[in-house]
Amino acid sequence: MSSRKNFAQGRFYPDDPQEIEKIFEDAVRNEKIDDLDGVKEIIGGVAPHAGYVYCARVGVHLFEAIRRGGEKYDTVILLNPNHTGYGEGIEGDENEFWGTPLGEVETDRELLERIGIKKGVMGQKFEHSGEVLLPYLQHFIAGKFRLLPICVRDYRYNTAKKLAKDIYDAVKESGKRVLIIASSDFTHFKTREHGAELDNYALEAIMKLDSKEFYSRIVERDISICGLGPIMVLMEYMKLISKGAEMRILAKGDSGEVTGDSEVVDYVSLVGIDS
Repeated sequence: MSSRKNFAQGRFYPDDPQEIEKIFEDAVRNEKIDDLDGVKEIIGGVAPHAGYVYCARVGVHLFEAIRRGGEKYDTVILLNPNHTGYGEGIEGDENEFWGTPLGEVETDRELLERIGIKKGVMGQKFEHSGEVLLPYLQHFIAGKFRLLPICVRDYRYNTAKKLAKDIYDAVKESGKRVLIIASSDFTHFKTREHGAELDNYALEAIMKLDSKEFYSRIVERDISICGLGPIMVLMEYMKLISKGAEMRILAKGDSGEVTGDSEVVDYVSLVGIDS
């Protein structure tokens, strides 16, 4: 049985499972996390993938909302960007298991086959953006689930639309209860004021679930939202799930709140719902 070798463990998040869980629960206690009103179901969300010391306080807003929803999922589809340039434009990981200090999770290779994208190991081998979100999933989601990691390096609108449709068709055919998580940090290394301006410009399109406009705004202003591809796939998938689908902003933050630096990396926690 093949199990992916962790790349980010001990750097982006601790080796000790109790320390990981303490970070999460301390963040939940210290944050004001609102209940979601008028929600039929959580379709998915967007969470940051920086080191926990910088962004866990933002990321827990999404995952605590999922925990409070109490849903059990057959599979979590984890869409993450590609920072390394390795692997295919869209690549499903062919390993049978992904592990963290919180345990191992079996990958859903059957659903991957249904989606029909290329499989490999290079897309995720040196990539942190998917791996760092798995401990959140393990800690906050009730019950056992399988993981379907997809590394997205091709950020074109048509690619996102096609992948969303392929995922939608495969999920519908399988009859599985699925959650989709898009991994992304927001504007990188701008002043807090400038970063907020750029983020808000991009978020206007996200709130409308307008992937084409989102992509256009990213290019127009050269906005360094690294997970634009995964976010676009999630938006297109949400529109296929329900005409009542909407995105809500749960929390914002930045690395400067920890480091005190004047140039910061921004983090946003978003939830996609059927309202």
